[in-house]
Amino acid sequence: MENYIAISALQHYAYCPRQFALIHVEQAWAENRFTVEGQILHQRVDSYEAEQRGKLRYERSVALMSQTYGVVGKMDLLEIETSDPEKYFPVEYKRGKPKIEEWDRIQLCAQALCLEEMRNVVVNQGAIWYWEVRRRETVSIDDALRKLTIETIKAATDILDSAATPQPVVKKARCRACSLKELCQPEIFREDKSRDYIAGIGL
Repeated sequence: MENYIAISALQHYAYCPRQFALIHVEQAWAENRFTVEGQILHQRVDSYEAEQRGKLRYERSVALMSQTYGVVGKMDLLEIETSDPEKYFPVEYKRGKPKIEEWDRIQLCAQALCLEEMRNVVVNQGAIWYWEVRRRETVSIDDALRKLTIETIKAATDILDSAATPQPVVKKARCRACSLKELCQPEIFREDKSRDYIAGIGL
C-alpha cells in the first residue's frame, strides 16, 4: 500500500507539516518521553481482546482502510451498539490531555471515514480518551471536521508526492515538545534567508 497514508500520520501533519515530512518523506525518527509513553499506552490498549457487554460489543486494534481517501491504519477501540441499525463509535487513546487544536480529532475523523466506507454505516460521533486526565472527550463527526480531515489528507498527500520538506511552523512552542527537534533544527531554518534571496533574484 505504497500510495496510502497512515491515519496516524495525519496527526503529524496537523501538528507540523515539517514534522510529517521528516518522518514520512525523510524517514527520520527520534524518541522522547512523550513518544515512549504513547507507545506504552497503545500496547496496553492493544492487549485486550474483543468482548460483549450487554448490547455493546468492543473490538480492539481494528484494521482500517479507505480507497476513496487513500488512508490506512488501525483503530484503538471500536464500540458497537448492537441495535437495529447498529451504531458505531470509534475511540482513540492519547497520552496527553484535550487540546483546542484539531490534531487528534482529525485522526479520529479519518478513522470514521474508513469505517463508513468499509462497513457501509454512518458514524456521527466518536471519542478520544486522554491518559493525562483519565477521561473521554466526545467528538462530533460533523461536516466541518470531515472537510478539515479531507483537506489534511490532500495536503499530506501533496507533500509525499513532491517529496519536499516544508519550513518549520511559526509557533515555536510546538518545537519544544517535538522528539525531532534536534534533527529538525528549526531555529537554523527560521534564520536561513537564502530561500527568500533566491526567490527575490528570480532563480
